[in-house]
Order: sequence, then C-alpha cells, then structure tokens
Amino acid sequence: MKTHQKHLSTLFAIAALLGGTSQGFAATIAPSLGTASNFVVLGGAGVTCTASAVSGDVGSLVTVTGFPTPAPALCTLVGTVHSVDAAATTAFADFAVAYDALAAMPCDAANNLTGQALAGKTLAPGVYCFPSTTANLTAGTLTLDAGGDANAVWVIQVGTAITTGSASVAMINGGQQQNVFWQLGTAATIGTDTAFTGNILAGSAITFTGANATLVGRALAKTAVTMTAEACAFSISWRLCRGACAR
Repeated sequence: MKTHQKHLSTLFAIAALLGGTSQGFAATIAPSLGTASNFVVLGGAGVTCTASAVSGDVGSLVTVTGFPTPAPALCTLVGTVHSVDAAATTAFADFAVAYDALAAMPCDAANNLTGQALAGKTLAPGVYCFPSTTANLTAGTLTLDAGGDANAVWVIQVGTAITTGSASVAMINGGQQQNVFWQLGTAATIGTDTAFTGNILAGSAITFTGANATLVGRALAKTAVTMTAEACAFSISWRLCRGACAR
C-alpha cells in the first residue's frame, strides 16, 4: 500500500509540473478579429490601389481609391468596397481590440528573435517577438510547422516594422494561414516577389511595393494600406487571385 501511495504521489508531482503554464506546453490562443475578419484590406486612413488585384472586401474610415466603386477602376476587385460606412467603422473597432490583445500576449525569452533573420527559420506554434526592433524576411523562406495540429497558432510581435523581399512564408504539417498573426508596432512593407501569409495588424501603414507581392490573409492597418506594382491580396476564405497577379 505504501509503495502504491508513493507511486501516486510521484504521478501527482509530475502532473503538477506538466500542468504549469509555460509557452513550451500551453497552446497559444488566437484573439477574435470580430467583424474585421470579413475584410481582406482595411485602412483607417485610406486604401489606395494601382494595378493590383484583391479578392475579398475592402474598407476604410475615409476614402478607398482604385477599385470599381466609388473611384475609377485601376485594380481588380472580387468583393465589396466599404468606405466610411457602418461595416468599416465596426470592423476597425474590432481590429483595434484584436491588435491590443495580440500586443499583450507574453513572449518567452527563448522566443525573442531580436537581431535574427526570419528567412531560413522553422518556427513551431507560439508567440515570437522582436520587442523593440524591426524584422526582416528577405531572400528566403520562413517555415511555420504545425506539427500536425490544424489549430496551431503563431503570433509574431514586432516592436517597429517588418520589411520583405524575394521571400515567402510556408505552412507545413497542417498549418492554417488564418492562424498566423503579425502584430506590428508600426508598418509593413511587402516587397517584390514576396509570398506572404497571415493576418497583418499594423500600428501604422501597410504597403505592397513590388511586382508579384502576394498576401494570403488580411492587411489591417491603423493608417493607410497602399497597393502598387501588381501586388495581390486574397483572403483565406475566398482562395482566389485574379487580374494582375493571377498565376
């Protein structure tokens, strides 16, 4: 009986250790985007598009230019424009709540990527951070490995801005694009030949600057979203890319 009780005590002790909260064992829970999830592109200070393609809804608290309505069509749109309407206003408020929730998530010291390049890395699910610096994804691939968990979540917090070029984000072993979140203190610049993935929530602007810059996810910015030079954004749910970027 004493031996049996000793074994039980040992098991309880192990269970207590494993039950402790740490990023290594606890699953990251994604915040809700609310009605912002209905938008592929959302800019608080405007959305401007030239020679690009978007599949999904586009919205702004001020003006949206470059799509069939309300401005002359410079870009291809499969979706609806919401300019200074209730849908855009509510979505922007929901985006702001999600942004703050992502920024508040704790990042373990082991996942502090300050000074490291994202290209060439393989990241398991979790919260990663560049607390006070920029992040760069250039000339290579960032791989997100879900380890067979379709509900795996990645949160990448960047203290300032992210810049990309000639790069991609690859999902493997069951990872889902809608479960990737980029929380940026300031801006995102998505450059030439970039295949980017996930929900970008930017504290200032998001700019697609080069040809063949694609996003599977959402571009949600507190200020402006600008799409030039045959960029392409399309939502996870629509799974379409037409016009300038079709390939």
